[in-house]
Amino acid sequence: MTRDDILARIKAELGDRVVDFHAKSDRRYYVEVGPDDVPGATRLIFEELGARFQIATGIDTPRAIEILYHWAFDRFGFVLTLRTKLDREKPEVDSVAGICTGTEWIEREMWELLGVKFRGHPDMRHLLLRDDWPAGKFPLRRDYVRADHA
Repeated sequence: MTRDDILARIKAELGDRVVDFHAKSDRRYYVEVGPDDVPGATRLIFEELGARFQIATGIDTPRAIEILYHWAFDRFGFVLTLRTKLDREKPEVDSVAGICTGTEWIEREMWELLGVKFRGHPDMRHLLLRDDWPAGKFPLRRDYVRADHA
């Protein structure tokens, strides 16, 4: 199997669920799917194609909360980022921790810091913030105001 075979299989198996697919370079690819398609795409990339989970990133953009799961295909020398965009007012997506346990802590971080609800997560409790952190206050959200600056 080659890099081109892997990319072709991802495009073929995800089909019309792919919102966007582009190459940033010959070593960096992005595939965007809707939130409901994240678990299926993760199964394909991790379980079937054998990519290694690197990290996930959560970003509060003006239009959406973006979640990016970064997957390394070490043998082929490239990284594929699986991106989805969540509604800023109700950012929810199914957890992929049951598929790839390496995602468990970073999903907890994104829940704490961005307010993303990861449905079905096995251990959704504070990881970085105090247990008594105020509900509904997410320090990496654009609308967050620090108490000492209010």
